[in-house]
Amino acid sequence: MQTLKLVAVSAGLSSPSSTRLLADRLTQATRYRLAEQEYAVDVEVVELRDLAVDIAHHFVTGFPSEALQGAIDKVTGADGVIAVTPVFTASYSGLFKSFFDLVDPAALTGTPVLLGATGGTARHSLVLDHALRPLFAYLRARISSTAVYAASEDWGSGGDEYTEGLPARITRAGQEFAELIAAAERRAGDGEEELVPFEKQLADLRLD
Repeated sequence: MQTLKLVAVSAGLSSPSSTRLLADRLTQATRYRLAEQEYAVDVEVVELRDLAVDIAHHFVTGFPSEALQGAIDKVTGADGVIAVTPVFTASYSGLFKSFFDLVDPAALTGTPVLLGATGGTARHSLVLDHALRPLFAYLRARISSTAVYAASEDWGSGGDEYTEGLPARITRAGQEFAELIAAAERRAGDGEEELVPFEKQLADLRLD
């Protein structure tokens, strides 16, 4: 049985936090679906609140602490990343952005990523498409089609005949993300041809 490495990044500031809770629920849904496909899953969680001082020091000194470097290595070495942030001023938190600012822009290329966010009101739900997707598109990650936003009132609601509840959205997101990870593993196992940068293709043509 193949073992996949799944890393959840939570930028929640309190303990416990709804951000960590959403990250855990998304992880559970993904893990369950991967287990159905006969994958073993090794899960690690990166709590950014524990690295806040290290992240600030890195920006000032240019050198990461051992703990911060370990967290970055976990994320960049994962088969799939679940990234969840609280919403502040209609965008991701500064702590969340600061951490991913320290990740090499090419390190997440092709890595499946599932996005999530939490906030006090449903009016902030567009943060998923207006802030988070552009960030991870820039990092060239493979972004899962369904992202999950959880407002405060969503936690006690199962939805109704007109509105899909949070548990159903989490389940659907986890299933789709698991399929994305599995597809990436199959492509890697089949020896998918490496993409050649356009600049190199031009250079080869000039040599001919």
